[in-house]
Amino acid sequence: MKKILLIEDNDDIRDNTAEILEMSNYKVYTAENGKTGITCALKEKPDLIICDIMMPVLDGYGVLHVLHKNPETKNIPFIFLTAKTERTDYRKGMELGADDYITKPFTGTELLTAVEGRLKKIDSLKQEHDGSQIQKADDSNEIQLLTSLVSGRNTNKYRRKQLVFSEGNRPACLYYIQKGKVKTYKTNEDGKQLVVGLYNENDFIGHIALLENTNYKESAEAMEETVLAIIPREDFEELLKSNPTFSRRFIQTLAHNVTENEEHLLGMAYNSLRKKVADAL
Repeated sequence: MKKILLIEDNDDIRDNTAEILEMSNYKVYTAENGKTGITCALKEKPDLIICDIMMPVLDGYGVLHVLHKNPETKNIPFIFLTAKTERTDYRKGMELGADDYITKPFTGTELLTAVEGRLKKIDSLKQEHDGSQIQKADDSNEIQLLTSLVSGRNTNKYRRKQLVFSEGNRPACLYYIQKGKVKTYKTNEDGKQLVVGLYNENDFIGHIALLENTNYKESAEAMEETVLAIIPREDFEELLKSNPTFSRRFIQTLAHNVTENEEHLLGMAYNSLRKKVADAL
Protein backbone atom coordinates (compact mmCIF):
# COMPACT_ATOMS: atom_id res chain seq x y z
CA MET A 1 0.00 0.00 0.00
CA LYS A 2 1.37 3.39 -1.02
CA LYS A 3 1.84 5.95 1.75
CA ILE A 4 0.79 9.58 1.27
CA LEU A 5 1.48 12.49 3.62
CA LEU A 6 -1.13 15.26 3.48
CA ILE A 7 -0.11 18.61 5.02
CA GLU A 8 -3.07 21.02 5.20
CA ASP A 9 -4.11 23.51 7.89
CA ASN A 10 -7.82 23.60 6.94
CA ASP A 11 -9.56 20.84 8.90
CA ASP A 12 -12.40 20.28 6.41
CA ILE A 13 -10.13 20.14 3.36
CA ARG A 14 -7.65 17.90 5.18
CA ASP A 15 -10.34 15.45 6.34
CA ASN A 16 -12.16 15.31 2.98
CA THR A 17 -8.95 14.89 1.00
CA ALA A 18 -7.68 12.17 3.33
CA GLU A 19 -11.00 10.32 3.03
CA ILE A 20 -10.84 10.34 -0.78
CA LEU A 21 -7.29 8.98 -0.71
CA GLU A 22 -8.10 6.30 1.87
CA MET A 23 -11.09 5.14 -0.19
CA SER A 24 -8.64 4.65 -3.07
CA ASN A 25 -6.55 2.29 -0.94
CA TYR A 26 -3.77 4.67 0.10
CA LYS A 27 -2.29 4.80 3.59
CA VAL A 28 -2.70 8.47 4.58
CA TYR A 29 -0.80 10.45 7.21
CA THR A 30 -1.99 13.98 8.00
CA ALA A 31 -0.39 17.09 9.47
CA GLU A 32 -2.00 20.45 10.28
CA ASN A 33 1.08 22.63 9.63
CA GLY A 34 4.46 22.57 7.96
CA LYS A 35 6.48 21.85 11.08
CA THR A 36 4.55 18.72 12.06
CA GLY A 37 4.50 17.73 8.40
CA ILE A 38 8.30 17.70 8.24
CA THR A 39 8.45 15.60 11.42
CA CYS A 40 6.00 13.09 9.94
CA ALA A 41 7.85 12.95 6.60
CA LEU A 42 11.15 12.15 8.32
CA LYS A 43 9.51 9.44 10.43
CA GLU A 44 7.21 7.72 7.91
CA LYS A 45 9.10 8.22 4.61
CA PRO A 46 5.92 8.50 2.50
CA ASP A 47 5.79 7.67 -1.21
CA LEU A 48 4.18 11.04 -1.97
CA ILE A 49 3.61 14.36 -0.20
CA ILE A 50 0.63 16.66 -0.83
CA CYS A 51 1.18 20.02 0.83
CA ASP A 52 -0.75 23.29 1.09
CA ILE A 53 1.20 26.50 0.45
CA MET A 54 -0.34 29.05 2.81
CA MET A 55 -0.04 27.60 6.34
CA PRO A 56 0.87 28.81 9.83
CA VAL A 57 4.23 28.05 11.51
CA LEU A 58 5.91 27.06 8.22
CA ASP A 59 4.45 27.46 4.73
CA GLY A 60 4.59 24.93 1.89
CA TYR A 61 7.63 26.51 0.27
CA GLY A 62 9.53 26.13 3.54
CA VAL A 63 8.47 22.50 3.87
CA LEU A 64 9.68 21.69 0.36
CA HIS A 65 12.96 23.53 0.95
CA VAL A 66 13.69 21.65 4.19
CA LEU A 67 12.78 18.21 2.80
CA HIS A 68 14.85 18.67 -0.34
CA LYS A 69 17.92 19.41 1.77
CA ASN A 70 17.56 16.08 3.59
CA PRO A 71 19.00 13.04 1.70
CA GLU A 72 16.28 10.79 3.14
CA THR A 73 13.39 12.87 1.79
CA LYS A 74 14.76 14.84 -1.15
CA ASN A 75 13.49 12.36 -3.77
CA ILE A 76 9.92 12.04 -2.44
CA PRO A 77 7.45 13.39 -5.07
CA PHE A 78 5.90 16.66 -3.87
CA ILE A 79 2.55 18.11 -4.97
CA PHE A 80 1.39 21.56 -3.91
CA LEU A 81 -2.26 21.98 -2.91
CA THR A 82 -3.14 25.64 -3.30
CA ALA A 83 -5.69 28.34 -4.05
CA LYS A 84 -2.92 30.52 -5.45
CA THR A 85 -3.03 30.50 -9.24
CA GLU A 86 -0.63 33.29 -10.16
CA ARG A 87 2.10 32.35 -12.64
CA THR A 88 4.79 33.59 -10.24
CA ASP A 89 3.59 31.14 -7.58
CA TYR A 90 3.80 28.22 -10.01
CA ARG A 91 7.28 29.26 -11.06
CA LYS A 92 8.49 29.60 -7.48
CA GLY A 93 7.23 26.13 -6.59
CA MET A 94 8.78 24.52 -9.65
CA GLU A 95 12.09 26.26 -9.03
CA LEU A 96 12.12 24.79 -5.52
CA GLY A 97 11.51 21.31 -6.96
CA ALA A 98 7.76 20.72 -6.76
CA ASP A 99 6.49 17.98 -9.06
CA ASP A 100 2.93 19.21 -9.59
CA TYR A 101 0.14 21.58 -8.49
CA ILE A 102 -3.48 20.87 -7.58
CA THR A 103 -5.59 24.04 -7.53
CA LYS A 104 -8.43 24.47 -5.05
CA PRO A 105 -11.28 23.78 -5.39
CA PHE A 106 -10.63 20.37 -6.94
CA THR A 107 -12.65 17.24 -7.61
CA GLY A 108 -11.84 13.77 -6.36
CA THR A 109 -11.01 12.75 -9.92
CA GLU A 110 -8.53 15.60 -10.33
CA LEU A 111 -6.86 14.67 -7.05
CA LEU A 112 -6.58 10.96 -7.81
CA THR A 113 -5.41 11.55 -11.39
CA ALA A 114 -2.56 13.75 -10.17
CA VAL A 115 -1.60 11.30 -7.43
CA GLU A 116 -1.73 8.19 -9.63
CA GLY A 117 0.21 9.88 -12.42
CA ARG A 118 2.99 10.97 -10.08
CA LEU A 119 3.25 7.57 -8.36
CA LYS A 120 3.36 5.72 -11.70
CA LYS A 121 6.15 7.99 -12.88
CA ILE A 122 8.24 7.43 -9.76
CA ASP A 123 7.67 3.64 -9.98
CA SER A 124 8.85 3.70 -13.58
CA LEU A 125 11.98 5.64 -12.64
CA LYS A 126 12.70 3.19 -9.80
CA GLN A 127 12.39 0.22 -12.16
CA GLU A 128 14.77 1.84 -14.63
CA HIS A 129 17.21 2.58 -11.82
CA ASP A 130 16.98 -0.95 -10.41
CA GLY A 131 17.47 -2.43 -13.86
CA SER A 132 20.48 -0.20 -14.39
CA GLN A 133 21.97 -1.22 -11.04
CA ILE A 134 21.44 -4.91 -11.81
CA GLN A 135 23.08 -4.47 -15.20
CA LYS A 136 26.02 -2.66 -13.60
CA ALA A 137 26.38 -5.46 -11.06
CA ASP A 138 26.28 -8.10 -13.82
CA ASP A 139 28.83 -6.18 -15.89
CA SER A 140 31.08 -5.73 -12.87
CA ASN A 141 30.86 -9.44 -12.07
CA GLU A 142 31.72 -10.38 -15.64
CA ILE A 143 34.69 -8.01 -15.66
CA GLN A 144 35.93 -9.66 -12.47
CA LEU A 145 35.51 -13.11 -14.01
CA LEU A 146 37.39 -12.09 -17.15
CA THR A 147 40.12 -10.53 -15.05
CA SER A 148 40.47 -13.69 -12.98
CA LEU A 149 40.50 -15.75 -16.17
CA VAL A 150 43.48 -13.95 -17.71
CA SER A 151 45.44 -12.60 -14.74
CA GLY A 152 48.48 -14.44 -13.46
CA ARG A 153 48.69 -16.70 -16.51
CA ASN A 154 51.86 -17.86 -18.19
CA THR A 155 52.64 -15.86 -21.31
CA ASN A 156 54.35 -16.62 -24.60
CA LYS A 157 56.09 -14.06 -26.78
CA TYR A 158 55.88 -14.30 -30.56
CA ARG A 159 57.91 -12.62 -33.26
CA ARG A 160 56.36 -11.17 -36.40
CA LYS A 161 55.10 -13.99 -38.68
CA GLN A 162 55.65 -16.61 -35.97
CA LEU A 163 52.97 -19.31 -35.88
CA VAL A 164 50.70 -19.48 -32.82
CA PHE A 165 48.73 -22.59 -33.79
CA SER A 166 48.19 -24.60 -36.97
CA GLU A 167 45.09 -25.70 -38.85
CA GLY A 168 44.18 -29.31 -37.99
CA ASN A 169 45.87 -29.37 -34.58
CA ARG A 170 43.97 -30.13 -31.38
CA PRO A 171 43.41 -27.07 -29.11
CA ALA A 172 44.84 -27.31 -25.61
CA CYS A 173 44.30 -23.74 -24.43
CA LEU A 174 42.63 -20.39 -24.98
CA TYR A 175 44.80 -17.44 -26.00
CA TYR A 176 44.37 -13.86 -24.80
CA ILE A 177 46.23 -11.07 -26.60
CA GLN A 178 47.97 -8.86 -24.04
CA LYS A 179 50.04 -7.06 -26.64
CA GLY A 180 50.29 -7.07 -30.42
CA LYS A 181 48.15 -8.34 -33.30
CA VAL A 182 47.28 -11.78 -34.65
CA LYS A 183 45.71 -12.94 -37.89
CA THR A 184 43.99 -16.25 -38.56
CA TYR A 185 43.98 -17.75 -42.04
CA LYS A 186 43.23 -20.81 -44.13
CA THR A 187 45.60 -22.22 -46.73
CA ASN A 188 44.32 -23.62 -50.05
CA GLU A 189 45.79 -26.42 -52.15
CA ASP A 190 48.05 -23.97 -53.96
CA GLY A 191 49.51 -22.73 -50.67
CA LYS A 192 47.79 -19.36 -50.83
CA GLN A 193 46.51 -17.81 -47.60
CA LEU A 194 42.97 -16.54 -47.08
CA VAL A 195 42.80 -14.29 -44.02
CA VAL A 196 39.66 -15.07 -41.99
CA GLY A 197 40.28 -13.06 -38.80
CA LEU A 198 42.21 -10.08 -37.43
CA TYR A 199 42.67 -9.71 -33.67
CA ASN A 200 44.08 -6.97 -31.44
CA GLU A 201 44.90 -6.43 -27.77
CA ASN A 202 42.26 -7.74 -25.31
CA ASP A 203 40.87 -10.19 -27.88
CA PHE A 204 40.66 -13.97 -27.42
CA ILE A 205 41.77 -16.40 -30.11
CA GLY A 206 41.42 -20.16 -30.45
CA HIS A 207 38.03 -20.08 -28.72
CA ILE A 208 35.94 -21.44 -31.60
CA ALA A 209 37.69 -24.81 -31.67
CA LEU A 210 37.37 -25.05 -27.89
CA LEU A 211 33.66 -24.22 -27.90
CA GLU A 212 32.96 -26.64 -30.77
CA ASN A 213 35.34 -29.30 -29.38
CA THR A 214 37.03 -29.70 -32.76
CA ASN A 215 40.48 -29.28 -34.25
CA TYR A 216 41.59 -25.83 -35.36
CA LYS A 217 39.96 -24.91 -38.68
CA GLU A 218 42.51 -22.18 -39.35
CA SER A 219 46.05 -21.21 -38.46
CA ALA A 220 47.08 -18.20 -36.37
CA GLU A 221 50.14 -16.03 -36.91
CA ALA A 222 51.56 -12.99 -35.10
CA MET A 223 51.52 -9.86 -37.27
CA GLU A 224 54.01 -8.03 -35.02
CA GLU A 225 55.74 -8.51 -31.68
CA THR A 226 52.98 -10.17 -29.66
CA VAL A 227 52.43 -11.39 -26.10
CA LEU A 228 49.72 -13.99 -25.45
CA ALA A 229 48.37 -15.19 -22.11
CA ILE A 230 47.88 -18.96 -22.09
CA ILE A 231 44.63 -20.13 -20.44
CA PRO A 232 44.41 -23.93 -20.02
CA ARG A 233 41.42 -25.54 -21.67
CA GLU A 234 40.23 -27.02 -18.38
CA ASP A 235 40.09 -23.62 -16.65
CA PHE A 236 38.14 -22.05 -19.51
CA GLU A 237 35.63 -24.90 -19.69
CA GLU A 238 35.15 -24.91 -15.91
CA LEU A 239 34.29 -21.19 -15.91
CA LEU A 240 31.74 -21.65 -18.69
CA LYS A 241 30.09 -24.57 -16.89
CA SER A 242 29.97 -22.89 -13.48
CA ASN A 243 28.57 -19.56 -14.70
CA PRO A 244 25.88 -19.89 -17.42
CA THR A 245 25.25 -16.13 -17.51
CA PHE A 246 28.91 -15.41 -18.15
CA SER A 247 28.95 -18.18 -20.73
CA ARG A 248 26.09 -16.61 -22.71
CA ARG A 249 27.54 -13.10 -22.54
CA PHE A 250 31.01 -14.37 -23.49
CA ILE A 251 29.65 -16.17 -26.54
CA GLN A 252 27.56 -13.12 -27.51
CA THR A 253 30.66 -10.93 -27.29
CA LEU A 254 32.63 -13.36 -29.44
CA ALA A 255 29.81 -13.46 -31.99
CA HIS A 256 29.82 -9.65 -32.13
CA ASN A 257 33.58 -9.67 -32.64
CA VAL A 258 33.21 -12.19 -35.46
CA THR A 259 30.72 -9.88 -37.21
CA GLU A 260 33.08 -6.92 -36.85
CA ASN A 261 35.91 -9.05 -38.21
CA GLU A 262 33.86 -10.07 -41.22
CA GLU A 263 32.91 -6.46 -41.95
CA HIS A 264 36.53 -5.37 -41.62
CA LEU A 265 37.76 -8.13 -43.91
CA LEU A 266 35.01 -7.38 -46.42
CA GLY A 267 36.09 -3.75 -46.45
CA MET A 268 39.70 -4.78 -47.03
CA ALA A 269 38.67 -7.09 -49.86
CA TYR A 270 36.51 -4.38 -51.44
CA ASN A 271 39.31 -1.81 -51.24
CA SER A 272 41.76 -4.31 -52.69
CA LEU A 273 39.39 -5.12 -55.57
CA ARG A 274 38.79 -1.42 -56.24
CA LYS A 275 42.55 -0.83 -56.37
CA LYS A 276 43.01 -3.75 -58.79
CA VAL A 277 40.28 -2.40 -61.07
CA ALA A 278 41.82 1.06 -60.94
CA ASP A 279 45.25 -0.35 -61.78
CA ALA A 280 43.79 -2.32 -64.71
CA LEU A 281 42.12 0.81 -66.08
